[in-house]
Amino acid sequence: HGIANRPHIKTHKLPLIARWQLDAGARGITVQSVGEAEVMAAAGIDDILITYDVMGEDKVRRLAQVARLARLRVAVDNEVALAAVAAAARLAERSMGVLVEFESGKLRQGVVTPEEAVRLARAAAARPELAFLGLLTYPNSDQVPAFVERARALLTEAGLELQVVSVGGTPGLWRTHEAGVVTEHRAGTYVYNDRNSVAAGSATLDDCALHVHATLVSKPTPHRGVIDAGSKTLTSDLFRHGAGGGYGLILEYPEAVIRELSEEHGAVDFSACAKAPAIGERLRVVPNHVCPVSNLHDEVYAYRGGRLAAVLPVAARGKTR
Repeated sequence: HGIANRPHIKTHKLPLIARWQLDAGARGITVQSVGEAEVMAAAGIDDILITYDVMGEDKVRRLAQVARLARLRVAVDNEVALAAVAAAARLAERSMGVLVEFESGKLRQGVVTPEEAVRLARAAAARPELAFLGLLTYPNSDQVPAFVERARALLTEAGLELQVVSVGGTPGLWRTHEAGVVTEHRAGTYVYNDRNSVAAGSATLDDCALHVHATLVSKPTPHRGVIDAGSKTLTSDLFRHGAGGGYGLILEYPEAVIRELSEEHGAVDFSACAKAPAIGERLRVVPNHVCPVSNLHDEVYAYRGGRLAAVLPVAARGKTR
């Protein structure tokens, strides 16, 4: 369909996997923070989109340093963020691309009218150190085509070209072309997939590449157990598709429910299972939401054919600034 894939590395945070994605045909990568951009640029990745408003003197200085290593484009939704990107571009003595973010149903960042988007686009285009590239949003909702077409008409009147329309989200990845206006898609979760992806129909359990290994460390009753994976391991993100789904899927006991997490403990209800595991048994958990799980662990153990192939440091772990 001619839509560029610009994967979001916040899911895996690994330069090696980012390189694999680029080798497979991705056109640049997406990051959520200057810190993630620093890690990826230092690893030699030279086409980076930051999908977050950047502001503050420290981030301006760091953004300029990254701009000396890689071609950068940054999303903005206000004049303060635009001024910060411009300051970084001047400091780096590099041109920097700008995409104006608009709101399409998530109710977080993004201008809310095409008129606002065009005002910000004109402000970007007026700065010689910046290049207005297009529009960006998340998620890829039914609101996108009408917003883009109205903005395109206004941009044309203003003498500006809409080169890029960038949307994101793994669940909508396979339907991106249906909008008819999208030029680029940013998916992150697809690289590992997770329980929410399976429930949304965008993956199967066999597609879920990241498992958290845990051990049953206590079994106070025949149907109640405790695993050594709490909120510091699995995160506190609940299953989005139905009440009572708990905090992850135990592959060996799919009827079990991880019903409660404390920091180091996962309380599991095995009452719906034909049998319960024994104390000391190793269990594999498919996380509800894999992205924050990556940010909780120092390393990923990579297996091929059931054998350990590599231990990969999660280089951008904790790089939220």
